[in-house]
Amino acid sequence: MATSRYIALTEIPQGLPRQDQFTLREQSLDPLAEGEVRVRNLWLSVDPYMRGRMSGVTTYVEPYALDAPMDGGAVGEVVASRDQRFASGDLVRHMAGWRDVAQLSADRVEPLPQHEVPPQAYLGVLGMPGMTAWTGLNRIAQMQPGERVLVSAASGAVGSLAVQLALAAGCQVVGVAGSDAKCEWLEGLGAKAVNYRGKDVEALTQALAEAAPEGIDVYYENVGGPLLDAALANLRDHARIAVCGLIDRYNDAQAGDGPRNLNRLLFRKARMEGFIVAEHWAHYPTFLAEVAPRVAAGEVRYRETVVEGLERTPEAFLKLFSGDNEGKMLVRLDASAADV
Repeated sequence: MATSRYIALTEIPQGLPRQDQFTLREQSLDPLAEGEVRVRNLWLSVDPYMRGRMSGVTTYVEPYALDAPMDGGAVGEVVASRDQRFASGDLVRHMAGWRDVAQLSADRVEPLPQHEVPPQAYLGVLGMPGMTAWTGLNRIAQMQPGERVLVSAASGAVGSLAVQLALAAGCQVVGVAGSDAKCEWLEGLGAKAVNYRGKDVEALTQALAEAAPEGIDVYYENVGGPLLDAALANLRDHARIAVCGLIDRYNDAQAGDGPRNLNRLLFRKARMEGFIVAEHWAHYPTFLAEVAPRVAAGEVRYRETVVEGLERTPEAFLKLFSGDNEGKMLVRLDASAADV
């Protein structure tokens, strides 16, 4: 009988989740029903938005159920199918991650597009993070050539592509990251870089002013907290802020203070808009047509931090909040270990 090992959340975390709040379990899989596929997962994605799903509260997505298989983006190989759209050996993407074998309706599975890129790229630069970067800049902030663009968490999976898309559009770009090494990498891409470590709001405000002395037209926001205050202080007239995430607040046990200078939106006639990329997924083919050839040609640079083994998925997730990852955080599974 086929089995699936999976990670379950055992209690609702308060503040930063702990390793002991996750557990590895195993379940038997039913025989495939008509219209289902069984997938041996090869790569799992962990992403900051998952922290919100651990709160027990419905936001724009349902929370994780305790003691049940968690889910998230995954790439795998079909090993059995009772749907004519898929055959054994097909590489696919789906949302039944945090486990080694997924059995699900074929309607919830999509074949990987045909591009000369590694399959895990469809969890990162050509997946949800990449699409999020493209959407925030183009559909939310309506970035224009020659503008001054600020990106927070600029060395991460979303931020690093946002930096490169803005540079490719002819914009002046400032990227904010948390180490000298990450800042050096951003500078190698052609952006100016600011290291936020050890800087309070006043120091961050000054550092951004020095990096972008004429101010900021577009702010791609991944962080929140003091950096948002500093960015607001440096806005130009009619600036736009695309709010992708606020990772600085995700583990707060209580509501944090809001920006102290939100009046800058009024003074600069600026706009700040949050977005959820799923609502823009109809434009994924446009994103893919624009970005995938550049990734395949090596024109877009991206980084991956890879953790080995299903049992280390919680560890990989927690690294997102300590800044230990460079680029996209991924978990690689041992395909030979799954009982399919």
